[in-house]
Amino acid sequence: MDNLLEYGSVSLRALEPDDIDLLYQWENDTSLWEVSNSRAPFSRQLLSRYLQEATRDIYEQKQFRFIIQNVRHQPKGAIDLFDFDPYHQRAGVGIMIYNKSDRRTGYATDALKALENYCFHTLGLRQLYANISELNEASLQLFQKSGFQVTGIKKQWLRTKDGWCNEWLMQKFLT
Repeated sequence: MDNLLEYGSVSLRALEPDDIDLLYQWENDTSLWEVSNSRAPFSRQLLSRYLQEATRDIYEQKQFRFIIQNVRHQPKGAIDLFDFDPYHQRAGVGIMIYNKSDRRTGYATDALKALENYCFHTLGLRQLYANISELNEASLQLFQKSGFQVTGIKKQWLRTKDGWCNEWLMQKFLT
């Protein structure tokens, strides 16, 4: 493991000021709002402030967003650590591969593995967790394939355009 932020076909990198157009596109894509719990568009001004804050330390912010890029350094998506708790040695994780043509290609699997390595070896975390809608079959498969286990179900937790659905709590102990 020469670089903990690399695994397989991807590397993870911090946000850069030049990412504003990318974030503006991703955050304002209404097709992603249901899985990201967004309800309103983001302005460039708000995203610019977010990018300025993103340079702060994870221990201060309790969250960190990485850009997932392929071997040619092309951005493919993002992976987030949130609810970072160094005392209890855990954090939440969320992941998004933007273009449908890039999904199910291994980018998300490799990014999750790189993040796990970073969390275990650099941050000293013991476990990661994810909250996933029962309707998001691709994410459920990704996390299960990556060794996460369902440890809880929040009944009728998420409101959708078709009614209510459950949210699964998934956990993985890092080794």
